[in-house]
Amino acid sequence: MPAAFFLSKYPIQQLAVYLCLMQLQLNIDMPKLSKPITYADKILLIGSCFTEHIADRLEQHKFKILSNPHGILFNPLSVAYSLDSYIDGRRYLASDLFYLNELWNSWDHHSRFSGTDQIAVIDGINQSQQGAHDFIKNANRVIITLGSAFQYHLKDSGRPVANNHRAPAQWFEKRLLPIDLITETLENTLQKLHTLNPSANVQFTISPVRHIRDGVVDNNRSKARLIEAVHDLCGRHENVTYFPAYELVIDVLRDYRFYDIDFVHPNFLATNIVWEHYVQACIDPNIYDLMKQIHEIAIAMNHRTRFPDTEAHKKFLHVHSEKIRLLQARHPDLDFREELEYFER
Repeated sequence: MPAAFFLSKYPIQQLAVYLCLMQLQLNIDMPKLSKPITYADKILLIGSCFTEHIADRLEQHKFKILSNPHGILFNPLSVAYSLDSYIDGRRYLASDLFYLNELWNSWDHHSRFSGTDQIAVIDGINQSQQGAHDFIKNANRVIITLGSAFQYHLKDSGRPVANNHRAPAQWFEKRLLPIDLITETLENTLQKLHTLNPSANVQFTISPVRHIRDGVVDNNRSKARLIEAVHDLCGRHENVTYFPAYELVIDVLRDYRFYDIDFVHPNFLATNIVWEHYVQACIDPNIYDLMKQIHEIAIAMNHRTRFPDTEAHKKFLHVHSEKIRLLQARHPDLDFREELEYFER
């Protein structure tokens, strides 16, 4: 029914009802996982900064996770090479580092591993490597979020890098990776993963973060190549799936009110909507109630009182301490030590 007809025939007070009946967003096909995630699963997450949003929510709800053992990674080659290194149990050497801006850095790692002490940097990297190797052997899930198909290579050696560590721009050559190369590289990694751990299920997502430095046109070309490669891989493997986080933000939300002030990163509201869809599509409904109880405890921990010596606050602490003890008794595999320490301090 045309809006003009509605407005001419009915009072303006009823316009709100009419608008509520309109479809204001596209529907999105959100297929559910055939084997949804439970608290028994061990989940490795790797990839762009959007990975960390999902990892934070999973960790807050007490799922067993390991997130980005190399730090944040954006391009598919770096993601594949890092997974290969966990599978192979690679150990890094001092010769793998380079010195720049008074710091020791690794071309394979995020700058959170950088430092002034070369030995400490290597030790930190190898501790993370060992932890990732041990974890991936028994992981039920591997969630991979790809951010960009652009890859930077060192001009002097052709070596692909995961992070430029603020090195001079003239050191690098920027390349848009071909779809075939992305697919082949990730396929080889999946084969290695399934040889080491045949029970591992892999889930791909594409980050909705806009890489605006590439320009709007090239950002879309980049995302399109990632999407095509990932769907090719999903078609080849029964235990490889896709969660449409990118499409949810770009095509369903599709409004800059869902982005931070930089118009690049999805804001809290957007990531919360993505998380809600992820829960509905990927997590076992039988644990929703437990997740809700854990979330309520997390909210309580963020509560700050102006009068900590009052009886009301002491009662608040005691009530939540008892809730945690009951949850711990019912679910001994979940770790509530931090929460108990907070409420019983």
